[in-house]
Amino acid sequence: GAALGGLMVAAIGPGWVLAVDAAAFAVAGALRSFLDVSHIPERAPGEGLIADLRDGWREFTGRPWLWSIVAQFSVVVAVVGAAESVFGPLVARDELGGAGPWGLALGAFGAGTVCGAFLMMRWKPRRLLFAGTLCVFPLAAPSAALAVPLPVAGLATVMFVSGVAIEVFGVSWMTAMHQEIPEEKLSRVAAYDWFGSIAMVPLATALAGPAESAFGRTPSLWGCAALVVLVTAAVLFVPDVRNLTRRTTHVTSAGTPADPEPGRKPDPLAAAAEASPDGEGAVGRLG
Repeated sequence: GAALGGLMVAAIGPGWVLAVDAAAFAVAGALRSFLDVSHIPERAPGEGLIADLRDGWREFTGRPWLWSIVAQFSVVVAVVGAAESVFGPLVARDELGGAGPWGLALGAFGAGTVCGAFLMMRWKPRRLLFAGTLCVFPLAAPSAALAVPLPVAGLATVMFVSGVAIEVFGVSWMTAMHQEIPEEKLSRVAAYDWFGSIAMVPLATALAGPAESAFGRTPSLWGCAALVVLVTAAVLFVPDVRNLTRRTTHVTSAGTPADPEPGRKPDPLAAAAEASPDGEGAVGRLG
């Protein structure tokens, strides 16, 4: 998609590409109206918005692995987003040949996420968050590649690797969420996860231009890469991030692992499938 978008910008101009993009969203919205959700049972009403927010906040702050990684990603998503949405197109225009090569690089990132998803269908790391967090370090590489800048082939390779890496993190993160958060609390906790992870994006994007004026484009990009490395290294000092392990049961509202059905031997593959994400987590934040 991104590679095609870059080629279309070069061929017909950005205005028409934005019009096509808007039309695609309209078609997607229309298609959603045909989804049959009548079989999904209605949930009992909650105690109100404020009570739900308080409940979610207790669940969120009571897990160091959760809030520490959300704090990490509030920085990672912000600086990576600024690098790729502000500096990336400028580097592509000045050094790489325009929108086409930049679209190719973004397309390589998307291809990497697909390959990462296939990888995680086979690989089940025991220490979920440790493996996932190690895969956040490669997200510093695109900013560094733009700072050099690498030629198009090198940049596309870096973007592909970072796409694989973020998908490994995303699957590990969502598996940990589904495993550790009681099902009835998950949406409340996920709200804090998403809000915290993207809260600094507008500020970082707004500051990217002044940062280039004050320090220069290349130092600003190296700064983005350094911030990703620093906050990712810092979160590894949290014991729960290093030690949280994969289980075959989920947590109940009492905070204890649920027992399998009486007289039935647990099926690790089925349990892993239940814990797997039904959508992209960190990938959606960065993509």
